[in-house]
Amino acid sequence: MTWWRWCITCLTLTGCLVIVLVTTKLTAEEKVGDWPQFRGPGSRGVSPATGLPVTWDEQKNVLWKTELPGPGTSSPIVVGDRIFLTCYTGYGLSRRHPGDMNQLYRHVVCVQRDDGRILWNVAVKADLPETPFERDHVAAHGYASSTPVADAERVYVFFGKSGVYAFDHAGKQLWHARVGNRIHDQGSGSSLILHQDLLIVNASVESEALVALNRRTGQEVWRAEGVRESWTTPVLVAIPGGAVELVVAGGGRMLGFDPGNGRLLWSCRAGEGDAVATPVAHHGVIYALLDRGGSVLALRAGGRGEVRPGHEVWSKRLGKPAGSPVYHEGYLYFAHASHGIAYCLNAASGEVVYQERLTPAPGDIFASPILADGKLYYVSRERGTYVLAAGPKFRQLAHNTLGDRSPFNASPAVSGHRLLLRSDRALYCLAVR
Repeated sequence: MTWWRWCITCLTLTGCLVIVLVTTKLTAEEKVGDWPQFRGPGSRGVSPATGLPVTWDEQKNVLWKTELPGPGTSSPIVVGDRIFLTCYTGYGLSRRHPGDMNQLYRHVVCVQRDDGRILWNVAVKADLPETPFERDHVAAHGYASSTPVADAERVYVFFGKSGVYAFDHAGKQLWHARVGNRIHDQGSGSSLILHQDLLIVNASVESEALVALNRRTGQEVWRAEGVRESWTTPVLVAIPGGAVELVVAGGGRMLGFDPGNGRLLWSCRAGEGDAVATPVAHHGVIYALLDRGGSVLALRAGGRGEVRPGHEVWSKRLGKPAGSPVYHEGYLYFAHASHGIAYCLNAASGEVVYQERLTPAPGDIFASPILADGKLYYVSRERGTYVLAAGPKFRQLAHNTLGDRSPFNASPAVSGHRLLLRSDRALYCLAVR
């Protein structure tokens, strides 16, 4: 968090004082931690931040609002004083009139965290042909669905068959690598993660493989074949004793790899088809929402070969889960994709502690929930955000809307005492004021 620099000429003592005060404020907030990847540190969807807003509307507790160059379902990420996200333009902006695919561009956008000013916007021409927008699946989320990941020097983005790009924090392209050339009628949507010197890509759609690239050069370090029907972001799981495994779900299976070399360590039958939700892990147990049929599984990591008996902690079917789950103090939280039901499960036993309807009815929920300041935030596509108390007793604290008529598909992000929400139209920074 010390990599960024203020480059402002101080003309007066008052100007210098303002700069010092703002810098001190930012530094204090950054101690809470950056939000450098999908669902924040470790892909857990959990932040230690406090003082986040519970209620808001178009005027109340909106610190700033920034109109975006185009739509997208990637989530915002934050490193230091910069927010990164992706958009697309030129094609697929309307179901009735999708336009000319030759005009499709992806955009990497950098926003100033303090005031919402767009610092730079880099456009990348799509490698064609892409999945036609007329198909229902890709029309639901478009062509900028993979959340970037960033470190202190670079931001990395994934645009499906168009490849992986690395930029410095000033917007200069550093390298470009391709990980496959296939397309799918559901599009591409897995997000990137970092492990030591590696950038790890779930290229299930593009080449049915996990691919690890050198984060500095973009050169391929290893490739693990056989990853099918997977739109989920891989997760790093700490095993008691100090080992780390790379876990990904898809195609009715869960797979565990050595993240250093891509060697398959274990696999098991899990679910009945494709997977879109990122698992979470706690003390070596993996919790996964596995398929659209509603399979929920708790599995011990650390196995070898084909595993299931003895490694399964519990499993059950619960409708159609939405997004990725949150683990907190022995409980697992998630929502139904279309019925507006919020779930709380006992993480040790799988027992349903509550299943309650959100009010008013939220319609579809595609975003993953996050937990911060003892509260759960569930973002619906078109009917606002629902704030619940985190705990085994269902308590809905608030329902908030912003008057934005475009869909909210992205998961929220936390930055200091601020909550970031992204629609197809705008990025909102919410804070208690």
